[in-house]
Amino acid sequence: MATISPLPGRLAGKVAIITGSTQGIGLGIAERLGSEGASVVISSRKQKNVDEALEKLQSSGIDALGLVCHVSDSAQRKNLIKSTVEKYGSIDILISNAAVNPSVDPILKMSEAAIDKMWEVNVKASILIIREAAPYLSDGASIVLISSVVAYHPQFDIAMYGVTKTALLGLTKALAAELAPKVRVNCVAPGFVPTQFASYLVGEEEKRKQMEAKTLLGRLGTTSDIAAVVAFLASPDASYVTGENIVVSGGVTSRL
Repeated sequence: MATISPLPGRLAGKVAIITGSTQGIGLGIAERLGSEGASVVISSRKQKNVDEALEKLQSSGIDALGLVCHVSDSAQRKNLIKSTVEKYGSIDILISNAAVNPSVDPILKMSEAAIDKMWEVNVKASILIIREAAPYLSDGASIVLISSVVAYHPQFDIAMYGVTKTALLGLTKALAAELAPKVRVNCVAPGFVPTQFASYLVGEEEKRKQMEAKTLLGRLGTTSDIAAVVAFLASPDASYVTGENIVVSGGVTSRL
């Protein structure tokens, strides 16, 4: 399996905030951006997770700041932005990755609390953290929303989760127009990546094989696969790319 190596120095001097970034895809993105020279600000709900991820990044020589931030908590969102600006002065890259999927019930049988939580974290919090960061975004800054391949075809057991991710596709288009020309806004929709968040993908060997068979490349994705595309969108190499939704799924879905 080919890998895309980091380009050292491509993001030198840049400051990147990544939400939901102490494990899985979020941590992979932090590692990739940091390896290309960015100072990274990681966050999650638990201090223990923040401390462990911060130690991993710093031991790799990455300049990193770690903060507790539940993206649905207004005070913690404000502190995330305030602490970043106090330390680094501005924000060049903002990756909205935090998400939840508290229920696998069908949409019409799902509890109202579960519906509220998904929209609160997966959609509303993305809007609010971008609004909080907007005054401090540098000229040419890049925002990347992390959606999912299921945004295009919500699956029965995670249908509401998929619908919230569909909303991010539209949010990307709307914010790209609203923040242009100073800030670029794009979206990455990962395919099946067997992280802890999506542990059901690898819980059973047969299910994993079924997932692999759905891709054109015959394998599940990795956090590095997703991080490489995010790093491109965050970099000057994507300076003429905005308002785009990019699927990174190994060809698992088709669309015009």
